[in-house]
Order: sequence, then structure tokens, then C-alpha cells
Amino acid sequence: MNKLLPISLSIILTSLSPNLFAADAVKALAQDYYFPHKIEGFPEKLSQFKDLKINKFKTSDNVNLAYWEAGSGEPVIFVPGWSANGAEFINVMFLLSKKYHVYVLDPRNQGLSDSVPYGNRISRYAVDLKEFIDHTQNKQVNLVGWSMGASIIWSYIDLFGDTKLKKLAFIDEPISIYTHSDWSEEKRLNLGAMTTSPERMIAAFTKNESTNQQVVDMNVFARYMKQDSDYFKNSESFAQSIIKKSPESMSPVLFDHATNNWEDVIQYKVNKPTAIFTGEFSNNLQSQKWMNSAIRNSELFIYEGDYADHFLAFKNPTQFTQDLIGFIDNKEK
Repeated sequence: MNKLLPISLSIILTSLSPNLFAADAVKALAQDYYFPHKIEGFPEKLSQFKDLKINKFKTSDNVNLAYWEAGSGEPVIFVPGWSANGAEFINVMFLLSKKYHVYVLDPRNQGLSDSVPYGNRISRYAVDLKEFIDHTQNKQVNLVGWSMGASIIWSYIDLFGDTKLKKLAFIDEPISIYTHSDWSEEKRLNLGAMTTSPERMIAAFTKNESTNQQVVDMNVFARYMKQDSDYFKNSESFAQSIIKKSPESMSPVLFDHATNNWEDVIQYKVNKPTAIFTGEFSNNLQSQKWMNSAIRNSELFIYEGDYADHFLAFKNPTQFTQDLIGFIDNKEK
């Protein structure tokens, strides 16, 4: 059973004001958190992750973005997917922080970052990422994008190039979400397209409105509801306890996200060593294979078994971090 220190939500939100910088996670959240499932080798409560911090920085358009950080050494920056946040990466951060300086950036309107009615485009999120990299003052970083986070990285590369990037990792993101009416079925599968109507996808994702598989492929929700991993249960429970944003508040960026096609960026602009992660139960499997063929210096990881889906990094963080460490540390890549 989850145990939270007795403190009101208003106090928690006050503690996360724009004036927060470099605060210990427990102090920043004004609470400790007890994970519902005990897992050997992992913290039983948040305070046992001793060097985890929650910080904020201000973007050029006056938005306070939260970021989570832990560890020291070579920098590894995670960019979450749509509606996701640093809390969901708690297990991944715990493992990787033993070797790297790990960051997770909460995108605007997500997690502990400000909610604002502007800048709801992938290109602006890419600018936010650039400003965050500049804020860390690292000369080179490794970037890891999960789901929409991969698209943000593709936009970053398109706009700013890759001179500050060392290695890249993309976790199960289709190259194009929207299915163009003149595409062959082979091209649709190669690019991973999953909807013929961005509007219906947004309604399904944010308002739980009904749809059908011909309009929006909802397999990702079925795999999310398959809460078959104690790691995943812990990180999702933690995130749901401290993050209070509704899907509707995060919906404005979805149309822009759904209608971008990153085929040209992947074919011509992704030149750094790249790891691609997917699983046998992901609908993106064929598109990840295509991406692997399109990026010259890339390595494809296809997971098998119950946790081999869109949420593989959260359901199986031990295997994921082991593979990511091997990729980052491989001097031949």
C-alpha cells in the first residue's frame, strides 16, 4: 500500500513554484513516497534514491521546465513521450545514475513543468530541448527519446544539427503517425502510421472517446493496461501520485505531433551512432526495422516476452539499461 506523508496537494504544488532550483527530490515534492512493490536492489521509498534532484530552468519564452537528475559522469538526457514525465523514469534513472549523469526533461505542459497555452508544436519542444542542453553546459550529450520524445529529438536534429550529440537512442516511435491516403500498405507499415484521423486519435487519447482499429490503432492502450511488471506498477503509481495534469491539458501538441513525417530526417540527417529499441508486441516493429535500415550506424534491439512492447524501458528497466549502457560504452559505435 502506498504511504504518503500527510501533506496537502496545495502545499505540494506551492513547493514546485518557478523559484525551485536544484532541490532534493523529497524536499521538492514535500513528501517521501513508498513504492507499492518491493523489488530487490531498488529503493523501497523515494528518500533511498539519495542523489535524485528535481530542478527547473526558464526557457526563452518564459516557461519553467522541470527536470530530474541524478548521478555523475557522462551526460545522458531522456526526453519523455506524450503525457510522460520524469517520475515514470524513476527505475531507469536509479540504475543509470550509478554510471552516468542522468537527466529527464519534463516537456512543457507535462509532468512538473509549467502548463502554458502556447508553444504546442514539436519544433518548439525541440527549441526547449536545445535550451536545456545549453543550460546543462555539457559540450556533448547522449540523447534518448521515448515515443514522442524521439520526434522531439528528430526535430532538434533537423533544426540545430548534431554537433552537441554523441550517441542517440530511440524507443519505439513511428516515423509518421498519420497514414496518408496515397500510401501503399508497405509504406504505412515501414513508417509505422497508426491513424487516418488525427482528430479521432486526439479524442480517443484525451477524452477516451470510442474509435475503431481502422481509424486509430489503440493497441498501445491495451499494452499499457497490461500491468504485468512490478517495475512498471511502481513507476506508474509514483507518477500518478505526484503528477496532477489531465490528458486534456496536454492535448494541444498532439495534432502537430501526429501530422509530422520524419522520414527525411531519419534518412539524411541522423548520422550519429544510434540504438533503436522495440518489442515483438509493438505495432511499431516493422517501422523500427525500417529505421534501422535507413540509419547507417544503428543497432536494433528487439525485445521478446511479456514486457516487449511500447513500455519496454519501464516494464523491464534492468534489461533496457544493460543494453543502453553496452551501446553507450561501445567504443566501436
